[in-house]
Amino acid sequence: MRNNAGVFDVSHMGEFILTGPKALDLIQRVTTNDASKLVTGNAQYSSLTNENAGIVDDLIVYCLVPNEKYLLVVNASNIEKDWNWIASHNTEGVPMENISDKTCLLAIQGPNACKLMQNLTDIDLQNLKYYTFQQGTFAGVEDVIVSATGYTGSGGIEIYFEDKGDNANKIWDKIFEVGGPQGLKPIGLGSRDTLRLEMGYCLYGNDIDDTTSPLEAGLGWITKFKKETPFTAKDKLEAQKAAGITRKLVGFEMIDKGIPRHHYEIADTNGNKIGHVTSGTQAPSLNKAIGLGYVTLGNAAVGTDINIIIRDKQVKAKVVKFPFE
Repeated sequence: MRNNAGVFDVSHMGEFILTGPKALDLIQRVTTNDASKLVTGNAQYSSLTNENAGIVDDLIVYCLVPNEKYLLVVNASNIEKDWNWIASHNTEGVPMENISDKTCLLAIQGPNACKLMQNLTDIDLQNLKYYTFQQGTFAGVEDVIVSATGYTGSGGIEIYFEDKGDNANKIWDKIFEVGGPQGLKPIGLGSRDTLRLEMGYCLYGNDIDDTTSPLEAGLGWITKFKKETPFTAKDKLEAQKAAGITRKLVGFEMIDKGIPRHHYEIADTNGNKIGHVTSGTQAPSLNKAIGLGYVTLGNAAVGTDINIIIRDKQVKAKVVKFPFE
């Protein structure tokens, strides 16, 4: 994945279509980012927040037609929760359609992905800008959305298409017909997890959840307080920003031998508990153990020495910047 290309089947993800003149208003009220800035072909990373300023989910908003039609892509485990949350705020009767069960999604990722896939479409894949998309024909299938919002940090594309007829088999076979001889491989979600972790990207349920705020998670950049339409818990997040957060999600690498795991406790150099690990692994591309975790603000600066408690032993680690190197 870091040197060539691979394909993830991520069709388990959720997709909602919101349409009509009130669609944008609904999106603005439930998401933290400012979707009013989107034009056709733009995608935007955002989050849904609950009344306590926790994160209901993180998602991507695709603008199909400005002010009229949007595609929301949500995490698989949160499809029902997100649908119910958005529907509960749909006070203006915005038409909503859950197309998750009939939508296929393949993520073709890696530095050579666009070059290998170019012959399957007229869309200029290698000049498709980050967080943009186009609609067209791919592998002979029409009405395919091709986007560049990769979760691996190695470039590439994602393709969304309707699961009807033999579309899925046709596209899958064509992808490997052209890419297989060049080393393209099917890749599992375990690899996807280590790749995103090496980039410092959050995984819902691990690094962010209903109890973590966007500000604590380092997602202040998708929290737009100045947009015209107030979003859920805007006032609480403004208060949190004014008062200052007390904990922060950081990246760390192990200095001593040991693998950090989800829920392991983190201590300072004096042995005081200061937080917990949210994600951790032996990073295959980096050949070292890395992790993410929440720590008290006073221990969050890059270069701070910390300890990960592994089997009742304090194992040395250090806070580092993203992406991991």
